[in-house]
Amino acid sequence: MDRREFVKLCGILGISLPVSQGILGCTSRDSSTGLKGPVLIIGAGAAGLTAGYLLKQRGIDIQILEAAPQHGGRFKRNADFVDFPVPLGAEWIHVAPKILEEIVNDASVPVETKTTRYDPETDVMLYEGKELSLKDADFTEDRKFIGATWFDFFEEYVVPSVRPHILYQAAVKEVDTSSETVSVRTDQSEYTGSAVIVTVPVKLLQLNHITFTPPLPEKKTKAIQAVKVWGGCKAFLEFSKPFYPALTGFRIRPRTAGQKLYYDAAYGQDTERHVLGLFAVGTAAKVYTDMTEAERLAFMLQELDDLFAGQASAGYRQHLFQNWNEEPFARGAYIMDYENWRRIRELGKPVSNRLLFAGDAYTDGTDWSSVHAAARSARRAIQALLSS
Repeated sequence: MDRREFVKLCGILGISLPVSQGILGCTSRDSSTGLKGPVLIIGAGAAGLTAGYLLKQRGIDIQILEAAPQHGGRFKRNADFVDFPVPLGAEWIHVAPKILEEIVNDASVPVETKTTRYDPETDVMLYEGKELSLKDADFTEDRKFIGATWFDFFEEYVVPSVRPHILYQAAVKEVDTSSETVSVRTDQSEYTGSAVIVTVPVKLLQLNHITFTPPLPEKKTKAIQAVKVWGGCKAFLEFSKPFYPALTGFRIRPRTAGQKLYYDAAYGQDTERHVLGLFAVGTAAKVYTDMTEAERLAFMLQELDDLFAGQASAGYRQHLFQNWNEEPFARGAYIMDYENWRRIRELGKPVSNRLLFAGDAYTDGTDWSSVHAAARSARRAIQALLSS
C-alpha cells in the first residue's frame, strides 16, 4: 500500500488524522504564550515558512535560519524558461484547493491563486502502451496551478510577513536544548530562543548535518536512519507542437523502487508553448542523474521518439533539468510513498516543548511527502508549542 492508498483508506475508515483545517488561533497579537525569546525555525521551505507565518499571526517573535541563499526549499521554480513559471520541485496540489485558504489561515484574506483540475473523463494517460482515461487510471484528485506555482503562492501570501525574519546562508550545525535557553549554532554565529522547530529535509539528518545536544531519543534516531528517501529529478522539454497525452506513466518494478511520469507541463496554462515535463524518483531518477547532459537529452528524446513515432526529435526546441540529489540542502526528493507510517509518525513527534519538528517528512503518519503535509505539520507543531 502506498501513501495515497493509505490516505484514502483512512478516509474510508473515518480516521480523522489531520489537524483542524479551521483558523489556528487568531491573527491578533497574543502575549499569553509564556515564550521567553524568539522561536527559532531551521529551514525556509514549506514547513518553515508556514510555521513562521502562523507564529507571526499570533505576534510571536521568530528567527528563520535558511542554509541556502534563497527561501522555498523544494518548491523551487524557474520563471525564464517559457512564458509561465515552471516548478522545478513540488508541483501538484494533491488535496482539495481549500488547502490554500487553510495555509493562509485568515478568513479576511481572499485567496485568488488559480488552479485547474484534470478532466478525469476526457484526459488520457498512456500507461505501458495502453490509453486510459484519468478516471480509469485513478488520477482524479490532483490539481495544477495556473500561471503560478507553490513558490508563487507562498511568495504572495506567506513570505511577506516573515521575509524580514529570514537569515540566509545560515546552515545550522548544532541544536542545543540542554539549558533553559535553546541555542542554535551555525558556522558564523549562535542564536538563542525559547524553542526551536526543525524543518530541514530528513536526508540532511541522515547525513548528520546537524548535531543535537542532548542527542535525540533512540526511537527518533532509528526512525530517521530507517526511512527511505527517494532521489529525484525533473526535466522540462519544449517542442514545436504537442504530440503527447496529459500523462504518460511507466511501471517501475518493484513498486517501492520509484516512480516515473511524463506529463503535459503546459496543461491549463495561458500559453501557446508546448512543454512536456518529466518527474522521476528512486531508481527511475537514477537513470537520468547518472548521465551527462548530452547523454540525458539524447536518452529522453529517444525514449519519447520510441513512444511517439519520432515526433520528439523532430520538434525539440530546448530543455531544462533539475537534479535534486545535487542540491546541497536537500540531497534527494522525499520519503518514498511506501514507507511505514509508524516511522513517519515517530519522525513528527516533538522531543520536548522546546524541540519540535515539521516538514513533509515529520507528520503524524497519515500523509507525507507533499507541500500540504508539510504545511499541516507546521500547524501541528505550532499547536503543540502553544499548548505546552
